[in-house]
Amino acid sequence: MLNNKKAKVIVVKKFTLMMTIVLLVIMTACSSNTGNEGNNSLASANKGGSKEEKDTLTIAWLPNESSGDLKDTRDAIGEVIEKATGKKVEHFTTTDYIIAIEALANGSADLAYMGATAYVEAKNKNANLQPLVVNSGESGTLDDAVYYGWLAVNEKDTDQYKDGDSYSIANIQGKRFSFVSNSSTSGFKVPSNEIVATFSKQDTYKALTAEDLMEGGKNQFFSEVLYGGSHQGSAVNLLTDKADIAAFCDTCVSNYVDLKEGEANRPGAVYTVKNNAEQPFDQLADKSFRLISVTPVLNGPFVANLDQMSEEDFNAIVKAMTAEETTMNERIFLPEDSESSGLFWKTGDTHFVPVEDPWFNPIRELSK
Repeated sequence: MLNNKKAKVIVVKKFTLMMTIVLLVIMTACSSNTGNEGNNSLASANKGGSKEEKDTLTIAWLPNESSGDLKDTRDAIGEVIEKATGKKVEHFTTTDYIIAIEALANGSADLAYMGATAYVEAKNKNANLQPLVVNSGESGTLDDAVYYGWLAVNEKDTDQYKDGDSYSIANIQGKRFSFVSNSSTSGFKVPSNEIVATFSKQDTYKALTAEDLMEGGKNQFFSEVLYGGSHQGSAVNLLTDKADIAAFCDTCVSNYVDLKEGEANRPGAVYTVKNNAEQPFDQLADKSFRLISVTPVLNGPFVANLDQMSEEDFNAIVKAMTAEETTMNERIFLPEDSESSGLFWKTGDTHFVPVEDPWFNPIRELSK
């Protein structure tokens, strides 16, 4: 048996060893956090620590909004958030919907700008995600806060989809089809539901589901199914004759095309690629496509991860983004006659408005 003196020595040594280990863990964690500052990679975006300690906020962007020509708009939005929170903003651009969704859901990103379906998917992964704002419609309210999902075909092929004086999707079975991503609202969720609703009225396709449209081939609804990865990519699949029909949205290609014929955002309208269009349309000047179906879609939100962000920062960002100064910022809301590329356009009383989760319930209904 140990005497009291030896027992005390052993206790002291054990205590000293424990404290040394604790200090080493703390020092290693601090060193790791310091080394990650300023790194835009997905791995370093997850800086860890409590939300009160964070001095950097990372915004994830979907592929549609990650292109180089939209950098100035991304930077301008980042500057609004920096001014509101006093924290540095880093931008995490992506080439895949899933990367952006996972980054927001798992805390690698603190905020994201995404479509309604991507938001709903991310919310299913993390209940502590909360929408901040969406861009309103021309009325300045949520009543017309929509953009338009298109189904388009090459102009030379449009006679195949004629229905009297209008156009129809009745002849799309067996064709090569391009979606954006199965996490895209207007690039998959909305068009797949439209196709199912139209064709399931026929006995041959009464059991058709959205999942049946995800792959092409023999005995499938489509002969081939492609995914553009972005709305721009899906449009390029069409214009390079890789697909016969493609799903993409108006806002994501508006920087690259001009209305050639008909009424904007109406079936029958023809759009042509601009001569000076940037990548990925830079080799497609004068190529034209016609809309055969147009569907209004809820605008996508800016979303915050409340595991990562304090309520104070959340409220400060909402206040700053809905402020008049932001509304009048021409790097964020471009004038209608601007020749620059941007995400949002100042038409009517358009501005950012606060939004709550239930507003996106119509998108949830599409998945039922």
